[in-house]
Amino acid sequence: MKIDGEILEKRAYPSPNPAIRLTEITYISQGLRVKGLLAEPKVKGTYDGFLYLRGGIQNVGMVRAPRIAQFAAQGFIVFAPYYRGNRGGEGRDEFAGDDRFDAVHGVEVLKQYCNDRVHVFGFSRGGMMALWTAIIRNDITSIVTWAGVSDATATYWERMDMRRMMKRVIGGTPNRVPEAYDARTPLFEVEEIKAPVLIIHGLRDENVEIEHARQLEFYLEEEKRSVETWYYENLTHFFPPEVNRQVVRKLCNWMKAQ
Repeated sequence: MKIDGEILEKRAYPSPNPAIRLTEITYISQGLRVKGLLAEPKVKGTYDGFLYLRGGIQNVGMVRAPRIAQFAAQGFIVFAPYYRGNRGGEGRDEFAGDDRFDAVHGVEVLKQYCNDRVHVFGFSRGGMMALWTAIIRNDITSIVTWAGVSDATATYWERMDMRRMMKRVIGGTPNRVPEAYDARTPLFEVEEIKAPVLIIHGLRDENVEIEHARQLEFYLEEEKRSVETWYYENLTHFFPPEVNRQVVRKLCNWMKAQ
């Protein structure tokens, strides 16, 4: 009997940073073999865990080694699930359907390497995954959602270029299968979140509208949850490199302070 979060295979992965060791890991999630990338500082020490939840679907928005190494260099052990059905993993990517458990069980992978503090970070589609991880688990230290999706139905109507994919993956339009979109939308269950939440969003984001951030902020405040927002007036979905580096440092410091 295979256990969720059990590590089956490890293989060294080329690292862009000589101070960071990368390992590709195959682990169990709901009986499926799923893959992800682990980044560890080479300097021995006790580090917090950092679950990095990617955006996109399949090859779009795939986990990138330099990004994972960038967060590990801030003093974290980082694990980034590819999600099921990606890079040779079993099952199929469901855009925050049952694949949310690849994130939930990714925490178990992390806990085999880090101390007891695990932070969850989601970018874009990963925002939904991060929120679900914190809804399902009660051992998360902090959550950061950056340009994060919080409403699956809104994404369908906002992104004409994603509608075909969403219909195929989710099983129809929001008009035809509203319950399938609601089941992916974490807004309706934020009362289950215990950890503090940081929302980062560019006001000119055309990939994920600012309303996703505002709605999440509103729902969390309604439930008297701890929430902080960093809204950037002239920025889009992807921040310029220098700003990106500054925000990475700042959010990592925020996590460590929780």
